[in-house]
Amino acid sequence: MDWIHNYDLFLFDFDGLLVNTEMIHYRAYKKMCADRGFNLDWDFAKYIEIAHYSSEGLERHVYGCFPELQEIEPNWPVLYAEKKAALIGLFHQEPVPLMPGVEKLLNELQKAQKKRCVVTHSDIDLVTIIREKNPVLNTIPEWITRFDYNEPKPHPECYIKAIDKFAVEGDRVVGFEDTPRGITALRGSIAKPVIITEIDYPELREYGNIGVSHYKTFEELFLVGV
Repeated sequence: MDWIHNYDLFLFDFDGLLVNTEMIHYRAYKKMCADRGFNLDWDFAKYIEIAHYSSEGLERHVYGCFPELQEIEPNWPVLYAEKKAALIGLFHQEPVPLMPGVEKLLNELQKAQKKRCVVTHSDIDLVTIIREKNPVLNTIPEWITRFDYNEPKPHPECYIKAIDKFAVEGDRVVGFEDTPRGITALRGSIAKPVIITEIDYPELREYGNIGVSHYKTFEELFLVGV
């Protein structure tokens, strides 16, 4: 783990990177639709294809599948609030496990007293539930969540804000994401972008050419470093 000393500030996405929540989000969208009388029959791969590229993609595709739902409730924030309620219920009912290697990495960063921050579009109340279930997440001292910035990823605002707030001149910054939209956001900042994912995104074949490091898991990263 000597590689962690190459950096001064560590930035992390949350869902799908530190915690294994993507399937739970998917199920919450299906429940939101089912509660409205609509069967969202996407498989998980279809959900990932939509959710991991655009902040507006789910709204556009759900309404595209169900024009009747849009007629009944054209205000997407209402439906999103229903999805969030379903998600909170699932979070309370089930474990929300860490992704492989996360606990080891966070403990090493704490031991090395490295600056670290989560940069997520999740609401603070959702984050709080998951932190209660996984106390090692509380070793991360700084958290930037949905209402701390205006433009969602892939806009870089959230990462620029984190760097402005927590880095000092000369700091070496590294950021970790698990989606193409997250990497796009990171690349708009000065952070070294790293994608941790086992999903075979087409972009992975080109990421090395634009300075993005790719590892399937944090455990793989431990073997070679960034």
